[in-house]
Amino acid sequence: MRRMNDSDIVITPEDRPGAPRPAPRSAPEARRRRPPPRLPLTPVQKGAGIALAAVVVVGLLAATWTNRLPHRLAQGVVDGVFALTAVAGFRIEDIAVTGRSRTPVEQVVAALGVHHGDPIFGLDIALAKQRLEAIPSVRAAAVERRLPTAIHIVLAERQPVALWQSQGRFVLVDKEGRQIPGAVDGYEALPLVVGEGAPGAAAGLRALLAGEPELEARVKAAIRVGDRRWDIRLDHPESGTTIKLPEDDAASAWHRFAELERRHQLTAKNPAAIDLRQPDRLWLQAGRAPAAAERRGD
Repeated sequence: MRRMNDSDIVITPEDRPGAPRPAPRSAPEARRRRPPPRLPLTPVQKGAGIALAAVVVVGLLAATWTNRLPHRLAQGVVDGVFALTAVAGFRIEDIAVTGRSRTPVEQVVAALGVHHGDPIFGLDIALAKQRLEAIPSVRAAAVERRLPTAIHIVLAERQPVALWQSQGRFVLVDKEGRQIPGAVDGYEALPLVVGEGAPGAAAGLRALLAGEPELEARVKAAIRVGDRRWDIRLDHPESGTTIKLPEDDAASAWHRFAELERRHQLTAKNPAAIDLRQPDRLWLQAGRAPAAAERRGD
């Protein structure tokens, strides 16, 4: 038996880049129950089905018997039963994957750990699911057999919510703060976050910024300070105005700044920083913050 490779993986049409998505069904049509699919079985396949039923019965008897056998011998009996099902036509010939965008095909094949022609009943569904969900870009996975010869996989990949800059490189992160490997091309519009603890707080940051859409469109970077609060950089990731938000109730401070900006255009004179950490006052810093202040992490 040969190892499964990329050519054995079938990517369903809806997962191909640029492919049109099927139109949603109307409510009556969605509620209408479809008849169960029927396989046009040949006499040989029907005979194989009968043989399979016999094999299953033998397998159940063997399972009962193997409880009294050493593990290695018991495993040999089980493997023999699976081999008989493969002879009856129930073997792996095709794998279909739905929901794959960023996950490399070779990682899917490696996670399954099967060979072309292996008994389809020999695939450990729970273990395959566990291995697929261990792939960094996969959040959840479902695996099912489609008899007699196909395995169908549905992947739910992690969705990036921010770009994290760390040690001179950029990494996509999801709402749980998990890193998503791969290229960042096409995600440049995501918020750029920097600092210790930034990935884990990125989802909350996006929700905070979304409360003021006009300001959100001007955000170029967000710096996590001491893993407890945010400095928001507007208009330019390096020379733009820094909005210093408080550790507690940052959303109220963000709304307060938005209202002041609409009324007084605080950033029109390009101040280096606007400090909102005190709820009853506001500080404007005219020049660039000295390097010593930034090292203090205030």
